[in-house]
Amino acid sequence: MFIAIHALAASGVVLLAPVQLIRRTKDRKHRWIGRSWVILMYFVCISGMFIYTLSGSFTVFHALAIFTFATTTIGVISIRLGKVRRHVSMMVGSWLGALAAGTFAAIIPSRDIPQLAVAEPGLLWGAVALVVIVATLWVGYVLRFVPAQARISSNSGFLRKKSMT
Repeated sequence: MFIAIHALAASGVVLLAPVQLIRRTKDRKHRWIGRSWVILMYFVCISGMFIYTLSGSFTVFHALAIFTFATTTIGVISIRLGKVRRHVSMMVGSWLGALAAGTFAAIIPSRDIPQLAVAEPGLLWGAVALVVIVATLWVGYVLRFVPAQARISSNSGFLRKKSMT
């Protein structure tokens, strides 16, 4: 069960990140997709801590999950503090790490993904299609229906104008 959660969440992480990098404007839509990306990344890291199929004990992959949890959290804190460069480097680094780990999981024959591709190809490709469809629908929903900027109420607009003078 943890492997399925891990693989599905990691697939979402891999698919959502390019949307964040390609879009020029870093607006509310970016925050919505980014928050969902962070939640998925946390699912990847936490579920990874419960996977012991390689050796039956703590491995370098568990250490990488802890490291990625930390870098993702640092990325969130950094943007809250206005440190954009640190935020970008932490998030892009976390994403590249997920890509590398996913590539490793897909190309090593003894890993679960290649074995599933041989034993149950319909299940594997069905899961891939499901993740792609859900990620596409989520991004489409956010880009279509989430306003780019927060609506400013008349009171907050007054306070903003007053503080600027």
